[in-house]
Amino acid sequence: MPNANFSTVRAFLFDLDGTLIDSKLDLVNSVNFMLREMQREVLPLATVASYIGHGAPRLVADALGPEAAEADRKRGLEIFLAYYDEHNLDATRAYPGVVEGLEALQDRPMAVLTNKPKKMSVEILEALGLLKYFRAVYGGDSFEKKKPDPAGAQAILKDFGAQPQEAIMVGDSDVDIKTARNAGMLAIAVNYGFGQHNRQTQPADLYVDSLQEIAALSTPSR
Repeated sequence: MPNANFSTVRAFLFDLDGTLIDSKLDLVNSVNFMLREMQREVLPLATVASYIGHGAPRLVADALGPEAAEADRKRGLEIFLAYYDEHNLDATRAYPGVVEGLEALQDRPMAVLTNKPKKMSVEILEALGLLKYFRAVYGGDSFEKKKPDPAGAQAILKDFGAQPQEAIMVGDSDVDIKTARNAGMLAIAVNYGFGQHNRQTQPADLYVDSLQEIAALSTPSR
């Protein structure tokens, strides 16, 4: 959106999967392990990737399909989480430009807001050397409702002492753009990632190829 005003921005909220880290293969492999354990057919990588972004319970439910019983979804979630907890760093890496982008923004308050469980998110960020850049990390289990509900973003802004117009949500999917809109924030979408994003129905204020492009948009907080 050409009229977006980035000059007052001083706080940043980041999605995790598909934005900061390329975790697609580890997530897909964990889902397919769960499906094999439950005597089901594995799914193509692109299919599983299209389910990512709404949290683990939704991911497992989508992979099992609408005919799955509640007991199956519960068992599937347990299998998925146990396997993923052991394999979430097999292939997962930070995207190119993430470290450099966060370094350039580290004089601003930054937080991670993801629908992945908080404990797992913190462990991954720490292992990849990214945790030090963030004042806080909030997961899908940190609040009563997950993104795109604005409660998480609003709590972070309150903690930062920032108004919605002073903050940006950075993500790769419709979930992140909707979160920004619901909270009254600006939205930046990355051109990489694997989240489902319809640019016609959920346009971001800006699209970037790298987090390094974001630092020039705002002035440091004083």
